[in-house]
Amino acid sequence: MNFSATSGRGKCWRPERKWRAGRLVGFFALGGILAAAQSAPPNDGVLVREYRPDNVFAYPAKFSLELRRIAVLPLAVESSDNNLAEGCQALTPVVWEQLVKTKRFELIAVDATALRRATGQVNWTGAETLPLDFLGFLRREYGCDGVLFVELTTYRAYAPLAVGWRFKLVDAHSGQIVWAVDELFDAAIPAISIAAQRFAEPRFFRPFGHEENWLAVNSPRQFGRYAAAAVLDKLPER
Repeated sequence: MNFSATSGRGKCWRPERKWRAGRLVGFFALGGILAAAQSAPPNDGVLVREYRPDNVFAYPAKFSLELRRIAVLPLAVESSDNNLAEGCQALTPVVWEQLVKTKRFELIAVDATALRRATGQVNWTGAETLPLDFLGFLRREYGCDGVLFVELTTYRAYAPLAVGWRFKLVDAHSGQIVWAVDELFDAAIPAISIAAQRFAEPRFFRPFGHEENWLAVNSPRQFGRYAAAAVLDKLPER
C-alpha cells in the first residue's frame, strides 16, 4: 500500500480510516456468529450431545467363548396393537441386518412354524413363563449356545418417529440372562434426532442446525435401523 498521500498537516489519515472500517466489519461479523449460535434450534448438532443407550444389563462383562451359536427368535410384541404388528413386519429384516453386522456370533433364525408346533405360539418376549422344555427344544433343534429374544415395544411410523426395543440374550444351557437392554428411541428428543442423523450420515455436522438429514428422522425403516444398531452396539466383547 502507498502511504504517500497526506493531509495538509502532513499526516496520513486515509489508511487509518480503512483500517478502522475493516475492524468494525470484523466486529459485526463476530456479533452475527454469536447471535446465530444463541438462536440455534434445540436439535443443533454442536450444542446437543448425541444420545447413548444406558438401560443395559450384562453379566459377565465379556461373553464366554462358548457362547458362539445364537438362535434368534421371531420379533415379538406384548399387545395386538396394529402399529406394533406393522412394525414387526417392517423391522424384522432391519434387526437381522444389524445383528449380522455385529459379527459377535453365528446366527440362526428360529422357524416360526416349528416354534408354534413345539411351544404353542410363534412369538415369545422372554418375560412370560416359558414351556418347561423351551430351551431344550431350541438346543436340540438348532444346536445353539444361546437364545435371543427380540421384542418391539413401541412403533410410531409418523413424525416424530419412535421405536422401542427390548432384547434379551439367554444362555441356552443354564437359562441365565447374560445380556439385556430396554430402550425407547423418540425422534422428538434432540439428542436422539442428532444420533440418528449421524448414524445415517457419519459426517453429519450442522453448525447452526438449520438443515437436517430428512430421511434419518422421517423414514421408519431407517430410524428403526439406527435404533437397532444403537442397542446392539451395547453387546459385550469377547
